Amino acid sequence: MHIVDFVSGSIAGACGVAVGYPLDTVKVRIQTQKQFTGIWQCTKATFLKEGVYGFFKGMAIPVTTISMTSSVVFGTYRNCLQCLSQSRGAGNGENTKLDVFLSGMAAGVTQISVMSPGDLVKVRLQCQTESKRGPANMPKPKYRGPIHCLLSIMKEEGFLGLYRGSSALMLRDGPSYATYFLTYTAICDWMTEADKKKPDWSVVMLAGGLAGSAAWTIATPMDVIKARLQMDGAREVKRYKGFVHCVTETVRVEGARVFFRSLGMNVVRAFPANMVIFLAYELLTDLIRGRTGSDDPHVVVLE
Repeated sequence: MHIVDFVSGSIAGACGVAVGYPLDTVKVRIQTQKQFTGIWQCTKATFLKEGVYGFFKGMAIPVTTISMTSSVVFGTYRNCLQCLSQSRGAGNGENTKLDVFLSGMAAGVTQISVMSPGDLVKVRLQCQTESKRGPANMPKPKYRGPIHCLLSIMKEEGFLGLYRGSSALMLRDGPSYATYFLTYTAICDWMTEADKKKPDWSVVMLAGGLAGSAAWTIATPMDVIKARLQMDGAREVKRYKGFVHCVTETVRVEGARVFFRSLGMNVVRAFPANMVIFLAYELLTDLIRGRTGSDDPHVVVLE
């Protein structure tokens, strides 16, 4: 079993959250609240009303959960590659691009069981525009923090309420992670000279950034639906009966263009975040490999 990928992926994921979270908050607000009409308007309104803290609302849970989900993603991906290689009798030989695509899709779907509750809490807290510092006659935030939000959802909506929007999350992350790893692998292969065993760090950073942007281009439509399902009923009367009704009602009211309303933000946010993720992942993997003496460039093999 490939353990190093679980460890490296965990730390790399936390690094990516720290880099991309402020823009993620802006993205979620644009997707779910009509009072925000664009990136700059949302950024300015958030800063003036809530200060810098407003961009980091709900970050505690994602930093914790993304470490677990990123661990699951990279660990599942690497072990799926090995299984597909062995199924062809190739041992630990090179994988095909189809192997990479399928392993990425498996990784994206697998991590949903861990990711969904934390992502729901993140979205609920990010969409709280009320400020604790406001006058006494102004509305106060519904949730006092990540733990209070988590417990409130379980109390009001039951345990399954933590997985609200998981169907859209699955449709988002399966194809997007397949695209993510395929793009990264293809660019690294293309930009690495034949006599080198691994790409330069500049290639890793470029490939990681482009992979993240490509993945979010695929993921954005389902990300809009996911966010709306997660917020449905939290602040007002429940509007959607389910996934299909959310899609049809969104198209009917706002048109198909709404699915790409936050595309630019996602692409911009994804590049630096995933550049950092892959750089940290590859550095940590090499560091652990060097200390364990493994010959595999990405793994420690447990018997």
